Parts: sequence; C-alpha cells; structure tokens
Amino acid sequence: MKTECTSRLAVLNRHLLIGLALCAAGLVLTLALMSRAAAEDNAAAELSQSLPTQALGRWTITGDLLVPTGGQTATLLQNGQVLVAGGDPTGVGAELYDPATGMWTATGSMVVARGSWKTATLLQNGKVLVVGGNDQNNPLGLASAELYDPATGVWTATGSMHVVRATHTATLLTSGQVLVTGGFAISGTSAELYNPATGQWTVTGSMSTARSFATATLLPNKQVLVVGGFTDVNLASAELYDPGTGVWTQTGSMAYVRSSHTATLLQNGQVLVAGGGTAPLGLASVELYDPATGVWTVTGPLITPLRSSNTATLLTNGQVLVAGGISGTHQTQSAELYDPTTGTWAATASLKPGRYGHTATLLFNGQVLVAGGANFRTGGLTLAQLYKSAPEGVDIQ
Repeated sequence: MKTECTSRLAVLNRHLLIGLALCAAGLVLTLALMSRAAAEDNAAAELSQSLPTQALGRWTITGDLLVPTGGQTATLLQNGQVLVAGGDPTGVGAELYDPATGMWTATGSMVVARGSWKTATLLQNGKVLVVGGNDQNNPLGLASAELYDPATGVWTATGSMHVVRATHTATLLTSGQVLVTGGFAISGTSAELYNPATGQWTVTGSMSTARSFATATLLPNKQVLVVGGFTDVNLASAELYDPGTGVWTQTGSMAYVRSSHTATLLQNGQVLVAGGGTAPLGLASVELYDPATGVWTVTGPLITPLRSSNTATLLTNGQVLVAGGISGTHQTQSAELYDPTTGTWAATASLKPGRYGHTATLLFNGQVLVAGGANFRTGGLTLAQLYKSAPEGVDIQ
C-alpha cells in the first residue's frame, strides 16, 4: 500500500511540476516577448512584407476594444454580436462588439477571474458557457464554470467540473451537451459532459492519451476528433469520441507531432490541421484528415515558414484564412488563404500590427473580426480589424 501511494504521489507531483513549468514558461515567454527590442518587431514586419503579394482580400480598422486583451475568448452570439470575455488585466472583463456600428460596449463581468486557457461555447439556448482557465493562484486550472445570458448581460455560476482544467477543449455536440476533454496534469485523459438542462457535469469515457493544447472538432457523423496536443512531448496521435457510446477509439496519426495548432472543418467534411509546435517555434506543415478513411494526407505547406498561436477561420467561400501568430521568434503580420480545391496557400493582405494569441470570428456578413491578442512591443492590444474576401478575380488590397 505504501509503494502504491508513493507511486501515485510521484505521478501527481510530476504532472504538477509539468503544469507549473508550462505556466511559468508561458509567463516568462510573455514577459520576454514584450521586452524585445524594436529591431525584432521591424524584422517581423519585413518578413511579412517579403511574402508573395497575391492580394485576395483586405483588412479594415474597426472600433477599438475598451481594454487591452490577450488570451481572451470570442463567441458569435445568435443576435450577431460578438462576446469577448477575459484576457484583460482583471481576468473578469467582458465586452460586446456590434457589427452594425463597429463599436464595443462593456457588459457584465464574469463571476470568476479566469486568465487564459479557458473555453467559451455557444449553447443551443443562446447562452454562453465559459469553462475552466487559470490564474496566479490556480496555475493548473479551475473546475468552475459560468453562463452568460445575452438577454440580460449577466453571468451566473453553473455546476463545476469534476477536475480542474486549463488548455482543455470544449465541443458542442448535436445533443446540445458540451464535451470537455483533457488539460493540464491529472485532467489530461479525462472527459466530461455538461448538460444545459440540469447545469450538471457527468464523467464520460477517458481518452487513451493525456492531452493539453490539443484541438477538438465535431465531424459531420457526430463524432468528435481530438488531435495532437502535449503531454510529456508533442503528440501526432488522434482519437475519436462517439457520443452514442461515450467510448474513444484510436484513428490514424498525423505525419508530424504538434500542439497549439489549428483544426478547421472544411465544407467537404475533411479536417485541415495547420501549424502549431512548441512556442516560440512552429510548423509550416499542413495535413488533412478524412473521416471516411481515418487517414491523414499532407497538403500544401503554409507560406509563412513557422507559425503558432495564430487563428484559422473557414470563410463562406470554403477557403481558410490563417492570420498572425508567432513565426519562429517573431510575431507576424502575414495572413494567407488555403484553397481546398487546389491544396495550396496564397498570401493575402497583412494584419497591421502583427499579433499572436488573438481571436478571429466569422460574422454573419461573411467578414472576419480579429480582436485583441498581444504584440511583442506593447503587450495586450485594443486594436480590432475586419477581413473581407475579394470577389473572385478581383484585387481589393
């Protein structure tokens, strides 16, 4: 019994140290990046400007956020407005963006300060579920969750998860429940379901591999594909969750290990996984997952040679917009478009300034709202921008 107890404590301590190290590394990285000289920032701009200049869209400035943010969440509400939560110095602030006016307004503050690495999910009833995250006192995560009601602008606490989580995934299932998976430390393999009707969580089947900084994608067949992530090393493996049985099964592995990547469900039902890696480095490689076969194939690489902490957004024309992020040891302004019909990327107009850790939200009018994030020189940003695709064959840069 003593040996078993000692072993469990050793495992827990190892995960605790990993989580603390990752959190500390994130803080150190942020401080280091913010203190870099202007020369590095200029080098990033030069890198972006040296890319091919096939102008396939344009960026325009819209209203500034009220407070600088980084590590926030952004959720498109049913009324067309965008809710940005957390990421401000208090960790509880929230704002609303109105596409009709291009302006931001303050809304109710969250119940709990959540820092970064939380998730926000739009429920079928129109409310927003915010889960987990971390702060200085809880570096490995939080178990609490809360709901935002757009009708009142008020946040209320809801049932807490069974374990603390940060760097987890959250996926709205067709049943209306929310599947939350992984995260730091002991939450790494576990998964649980949130029921909006009761406000309670139930434990479901555990993943075969502990994962943090992974992605989760709801497939057309109602299964959830969880890809990559980090445990003691970056992962190439992937697995599928079946909501009907609550069971996970292994599926094909990627050609490359990656974490903090993006995963985008294409209109043809395949999943595009791009970039990622271990900060401050990244990957240029891109892969496609075919749910019909469970097989991954390598597709055209990103134009920007290294990219992580960026965003990827499926546009109404079926292309994918990848914007900003960290390229090597520099932030990047660059943005590029993936065309599923050719499997290639084309450079489009660049963000100004470059940023990482931002959010990108596809609005009902087809434009993409990029908000917040951080800049190596200035830290959190208030500047928000809108991306508009060009009509086919038209240059609008």
